[in-house]
Amino acid sequence: MTDTWNSADKFNREASQWDENPQRRAVALGVAQAIIAAVKPAETMRALEFGCGTGLVSMEIAPLVKTLSAVDTSPEMLAVLQEKIGTFGITNIETSCTNLSASTESAFNEQQFELIYSSMTLHHIDDTAAFLNSISALLSSGGIVALADLDLEDGLFHDDPNEKVHYGFDRSELAALLNGAGLLVTSFETIYTFNKKNRAGINAAYPLFLVTATKKQSVTSF
Repeated sequence: MTDTWNSADKFNREASQWDENPQRRAVALGVAQAIIAAVKPAETMRALEFGCGTGLVSMEIAPLVKTLSAVDTSPEMLAVLQEKIGTFGITNIETSCTNLSASTESAFNEQQFELIYSSMTLHHIDDTAAFLNSISALLSSGGIVALADLDLEDGLFHDDPNEKVHYGFDRSELAALLNGAGLLVTSFETIYTFNKKNRAGINAAYPLFLVTATKKQSVTSF
């Protein structure tokens, strides 16, 4: 996934079995359906997913948009997606092994997108504010960002206690960060609930939200 804390090693190791997890597939489908309902992707849109993994979400979005840039830092995850692209003859997905949170990356500096989205990736990125500014710069005026992630949680969701992640997000705080990046929040909704035994051995519910925001259109004065 796109991140500054964790290396791609963990995701490289898990790539070949990633799609075998039924809850993971259910989450991806739920996220894709929620994005489609909220954003209404159009065939004129250039879209980008950061932290695309094996493309479970992007495979649902791709048929509805003009082009889709699928970005991840794990080459093994992207290899699985590339195999799907070949198998199904998909022509409008382009994969890129890129870390969008690294200031030295310039793969998309000359490109603009009408839609940027992600699923369960933002909490892996260290500096949320700086990253939101980075993706805002890639959005065209009036473009849409759609981010699915965990609500603020008890810190026990992830099985590895040493994994450096945000423990979900407070909605009002995330809205303020989006606004600070020039993005106007248009909706916040709960789209899925993880019911899982956390690492304390307690069965708990962890809601997943989708937030959508539009890039503020610049006003030209004469």
